[in-house]
Amino acid sequence: MFIKIIPRILLMTLCCFAATTAVSQEGISSSLFANELTRPVFLTHDGLNADWVYILEQRDGSTGRIKILDRTDGTLISTFLSVPGLNTSSEQGLLGLAFDPDYENSGYFFINYTRNNRTYVVRYQRSGSDSRFANPGSAEIVFSIPQPFANHNGGWLGFGPDGYLYIGMGDGGSAGDPGNRAQNLDVLLGKTLRIDVSTQPYSIPESNPFGNEIWHYGLRNPWRYSFDRETNDLWISDVGQNQWEELNFQPASSTGGENWGWRCYEGNQEYNTDGCPDPSTLVFPFWEYQHGGSPFRCSITGGYVYRGTAIPSLDGTYFFAEYCSNQIWSLKYDGNAVSEYTERTSELAPNTGAIQNISSFGEDFYGEIYICDINGEIYKIVPAASPARK
Repeated sequence: MFIKIIPRILLMTLCCFAATTAVSQEGISSSLFANELTRPVFLTHDGLNADWVYILEQRDGSTGRIKILDRTDGTLISTFLSVPGLNTSSEQGLLGLAFDPDYENSGYFFINYTRNNRTYVVRYQRSGSDSRFANPGSAEIVFSIPQPFANHNGGWLGFGPDGYLYIGMGDGGSAGDPGNRAQNLDVLLGKTLRIDVSTQPYSIPESNPFGNEIWHYGLRNPWRYSFDRETNDLWISDVGQNQWEELNFQPASSTGGENWGWRCYEGNQEYNTDGCPDPSTLVFPFWEYQHGGSPFRCSITGGYVYRGTAIPSLDGTYFFAEYCSNQIWSLKYDGNAVSEYTERTSELAPNTGAIQNISSFGEDFYGEIYICDINGEIYKIVPAASPARK
């Protein structure tokens, strides 16, 4: 099994010294794409309808919703699916959405939500008569996992370039991972799972490193992953305990099995190393930043590598953000060194409204990037000269 090992001293050098600051050749800004939404936590596309984007509303009361908006002007096309009876604590609800790679023919899509203090991954199918709507009666539970606490649910879903479904699972909550679940390979919490959903409910790929659903482990609360649509590398942002936020990178060549280190380490710093493996066997984040400060930072939100066409100078640039301070950054990483680290907060300040409490980024059919604000707005990253809603 190949596991990428990066020494901690090198990682801290990358984080704190080797990164260079640069501004893109073209100015960028953001434009208001949609508002009056209810707790939007994700935006994606179905790979079929190029001018549709799907918005995940975490919950309105105890009901989560998926809405379809017109990519060209942000207008509502339909409420694709409503999911009632969800948990209502701050980190729970409707959290993930992924479309089958063969959505055009199968009509299948998958969602991740919390209900009755369990995480559910459920397969649905679109309506056979009107593709603007899902068939609510088509639900098939893929699996469910008990959640011992209300926080750290993870919730991301995504199909990898290998056609398998990847599932981001938090460590089960509370503080400090009291059950040491993230390091326990007999528990599915604190892991990224990888399953084959071509048969129901699912099967375990033979190439999974541990003979079960686990693809890699040692995560605290991974809040938003993304596959680079050009290189197939996997980017993972993991929310820290109370001092460090981190970005992790799994190259496309990996065969899985990485141990990202939680609860032994928070970022590159020791947290609770009792009974932990030798640090040389761990894979440490390539980037970290500290909690606190002014503006106050508390929780990382992962994003995407830009692969759109509207801003060519941004090609290969990864965007990520901070939920509490509302800061937005970008950088490039080639698997060895960080470059072009830039704070984008002021540059991306929109002419209408304000980007606050960034819950997620999103990517449309064409690779353009959007920013979800938990307060109900979505903004699109655009060239500085672009008029709104283009």
